[in-house]
Amino acid sequence: MAFYAQFGIAQNSLLYKVEGTDIQPSYLFGTIHLMPQKDFVMQPKVKKAFKRCDEVYLELDMDDPNMLKEMMGAMNLKNGKTLDAYMDDDEYSFLDAYFTANFNMSLANFKTFKPFYLSSMLLTKMIGDQVASYEMTFVQMAKTESKELKGLETVAEQIAVFDTQPLDEQIDDLIKMIKEESSLDLFNTLIELYKKENVDALYTYMDDYFNNDEVMINALLLQRNKNWADKIPQLSKETSVFYAVGAGHLGGRKGVLQLLKDKGYIVTPIFE
Repeated sequence: MAFYAQFGIAQNSLLYKVEGTDIQPSYLFGTIHLMPQKDFVMQPKVKKAFKRCDEVYLELDMDDPNMLKEMMGAMNLKNGKTLDAYMDDDEYSFLDAYFTANFNMSLANFKTFKPFYLSSMLLTKMIGDQVASYEMTFVQMAKTESKELKGLETVAEQIAVFDTQPLDEQIDDLIKMIKEESSLDLFNTLIELYKKENVDALYTYMDDYFNNDEVMINALLLQRNKNWADKIPQLSKETSVFYAVGAGHLGGRKGVLQLLKDKGYIVTPIFE
């Protein structure tokens, strides 16, 4: 974290203004996709930036009526495979008992879903009853203010990121998430860093969360950062855009902020 601060790649803000001679002034905001309602704050500076822009881009086009159908289709295992094909009897019994006790449904109800879908269920349970989402809030704000909302990537592209990790490893991570309290500690750390608006520390956190797995980090973060940094100047060429992506994508030497700076754009933190 000190390394990144030394180079001044980002400052403690989740909101940045992006300017250049060949684009319309736009804004880039870092989100957490799901968080406890008690920690959720939509700051005035974010609302102001949102109002100043003509279009809104999230990671996905979340007001697309076909998105949920595409998401569910992409979450399914292929070629008739089921989860039990990727785990031994002890692993299956453990997960079956957990889902029966905590969701009142046996694992058989989810046998065609990829482990990533089950991990998202666990995260929601970990957060508790009151769950907030910046993305869904922005969807509603876009509707209220009649702003067009689009996505930086497709459902298929996003799900393909998680398909990078072998399914048996995903199951191991799922079981670890249940057994170890460290998962909750990691999530609470994420929330605290987010509330401090420390995007470089959030980038470092992502490295730690994925145990410095270079393949996963490249697929989940670095390649997507590059894709988005390439797209943003094109999308902002004719109109001002409010972009909202996971905060872990902003900081670091290969984060979206630095990649935009490398292209010659002025990237300014917004503090109020």
